[in-house]
Amino acid sequence: MKLLQVRKGQFVYYNNELHKVYSVKPLAKKSVLMFRVKDMEQVASRADEVSLYKPKHMDSFMFFGERYTLREDVSAEEGGYILIAKPDPDYMDHYSLNEFEKIETVEGKNVITSRQNTVKSREFLVMVPGQEQGSNDIAYYDKGKVSEEQLQQDAQLAEDLRDRSSIRPSIGDVYLNLDNTGTAMVVAIMGEEVTLGTGDKLTFHDLHKADNWSYLYNVADGDFR
Repeated sequence: MKLLQVRKGQFVYYNNELHKVYSVKPLAKKSVLMFRVKDMEQVASRADEVSLYKPKHMDSFMFFGERYTLREDVSAEEGGYILIAKPDPDYMDHYSLNEFEKIETVEGKNVITSRQNTVKSREFLVMVPGQEQGSNDIAYYDKGKVSEEQLQQDAQLAEDLRDRSSIRPSIGDVYLNLDNTGTAMVVAIMGEEVTLGTGDKLTFHDLHKADNWSYLYNVADGDFR
């Protein structure tokens, strides 16, 4: 795939696993910046190392450790997730291709998300928890190449991710915002409250239990990309 065909938001396969592109840096040697959908692990690659996939009705995949199936024929519910597959935002809304958004309010067939975006029913697929009968598993490009050990690790992934995020935060911890795929670093800790570089202030408990923040790394570790 040529670089001009890769754009932010696309689902792609890299190393046989489903990823989402969050940025393209044309001048970089590894120009395509992605996160692996199943656990939000970040990775960079060349454009010719990925292949495009367009999500559709009845596709099933893992999102941050949990299995979901995309449905276009069920009603959205408050507290659930949608995937914005055909974005057509109004001028007051801020979302783009293949964004994961949490539903705050349902208004007829449309929804208002936790980011206060109004998303029309024709723009999204509902993320139904679990793997529906007859669904198409898209977590891997070729599941025949996936070891039994890897499948067992996937089954434990949700629990492993919860354990990872139960660590007490430290200055320099970087978190991924699952609502907009942006990142923010812990810049201050006062008592039981942390301040992120975005200005967000959360208690330890709220940060670890929040649906939209996921720990990535600490800048002192030296292993970030």
